[in-house]
Amino acid sequence: MSGSTTPSERAFVLGLDGVPWRLIEQWSDEGELPNFARMREEGASGTLESTRPPTTPLAWPSIATGVWPDKHGIYGFQNLSSEYSHEMYTSRDLQQPALWEQLGPAHVGNVPMTYPVSEIDGTMVTGMMTPSTDREFTHPPDLRDEIESRIPNYEISLDYPKYADRLDDFEVAVDDVLAKRRELMRIQMDRASDDWQLFFFVYTAPDRFQHLIWDMDRLLAHYKKLDNVLGEVMDYTDDHDADLYVVSDHGFGPIEDLVYVNRILEQEGFLFRREDDGTRGALASLGISRDAITGALNRVGITEKALVQSLPRQLVDSVAEQIPGDHALYDVDFDRTVAFVHDTGNLYINDTDRFDSGVVDPGEISEIKADIRAALESATDADGEALLEVSDGDELFPTDEESPDLVVSGRGTYESRSTVADDVIGDTGVYDASHRSEGIVLCRGPSIDAGATLRGARVVDIAPTLLHGIGEPVPENADGRVLFDAFAEEARPSSRKVDRTTVSRTDSDDAVDEDFDEVEDRLKGLGYME
Repeated sequence: MSGSTTPSERAFVLGLDGVPWRLIEQWSDEGELPNFARMREEGASGTLESTRPPTTPLAWPSIATGVWPDKHGIYGFQNLSSEYSHEMYTSRDLQQPALWEQLGPAHVGNVPMTYPVSEIDGTMVTGMMTPSTDREFTHPPDLRDEIESRIPNYEISLDYPKYADRLDDFEVAVDDVLAKRRELMRIQMDRASDDWQLFFFVYTAPDRFQHLIWDMDRLLAHYKKLDNVLGEVMDYTDDHDADLYVVSDHGFGPIEDLVYVNRILEQEGFLFRREDDGTRGALASLGISRDAITGALNRVGITEKALVQSLPRQLVDSVAEQIPGDHALYDVDFDRTVAFVHDTGNLYINDTDRFDSGVVDPGEISEIKADIRAALESATDADGEALLEVSDGDELFPTDEESPDLVVSGRGTYESRSTVADDVIGDTGVYDASHRSEGIVLCRGPSIDAGATLRGARVVDIAPTLLHGIGEPVPENADGRVLFDAFAEEARPSSRKVDRTTVSRTDSDDAVDEDFDEVEDRLKGLGYME
């Protein structure tokens, strides 16, 4: 079906969160995944380089927009304020139009970072970061009624902590989530009928499964279910003469130890904890902790969630600063701290321009960054192996002065964390595996070259390639390039010049005043937050 001189006018993005190329290549070569094998034989395929760090909240927006985080505006799960407090990133923070804002009708399902829901030309069901199905999570609103009717007990995600020592039950629960997502996809397919230009649907199950289970036999069983889903989507795109892009936001691999980066900063004199001589220390000496207080409240019928919902966020942060707990930011003395790590590896210099209690003159940032980078890169284990990889934020994110100063990730089987711990290296606990930078891209369609190999593809290249492939212009400010190697020589996209267009996103002044406690609990259960 490849090499047609009449290009497709539609495209389907099938997202498979956290799927690594190595497993797809191995199991499709061995005949275990026949539909993935067909994608490779009948289309173009290769590795897909993720963002840095290679995490969901950065990578999916980059796939959907074609730009890096300094242009789309999302650097993690939590947006850090000048007062060292934070709030969850949401779809309102996205500063670059996503594909579904450029194409229509579009049908978007379970894509991370799409909450709150947008009123697009088509349908949308929000994904990861949606607090719960009690919120408005569908467009149009009546789609929610259809979901409730056809998918009883539809849920955004699992309560991961309760499965920590029940992996057999966890496997069953993930299979149930996968089946419900598939039914959701069918609902949106029914709604789309023949009137659509873009379909963008993400399955997050493989990422969730792999965090807790990195066992090849169990993984293969799960991937066979994904292969079956892929077969259905291939039939659907064939019926609609559409291009199909199968992509993952990052890869995956085993982890053996955690590295607490803030502890290294503390040892090197860049970070200081709060002294235990204030209110916080007095409470701690009396055995008053966050858990003790919330336990007492629960016994009289007041949940922490209800308390947080009823109080202003500023007051909640103020109280939390005084109560001993497990959140890294509340343990840091910012009046003395030079640098700290927040969220998934974002390191900030505590400078006077950016932060209210900053102690670093902006003119000293470059020198301090170099010193910190040298200290982190020289941190080793007992065998002399380096623990961390460090990237310069100015090089990764050149267009945004407010981007992280450095980005820190674990090397090899080490996973970096931001907790201010007492030791540099810790046990992974229930976590078996975590993110790697190398994901997958496979594409197949009327103008795609059969058996082609894609080299050097990056997450930001998906949107420009998809747009060009269906004859639409590419945003002028796109960081990604069109992957011409994907197209057959005789196909029109292969010889047509890339059209460019100016895009702008309509800013929303609507504040997202939501309780994200359940989201935070789910993220903590996956090791994304602490």
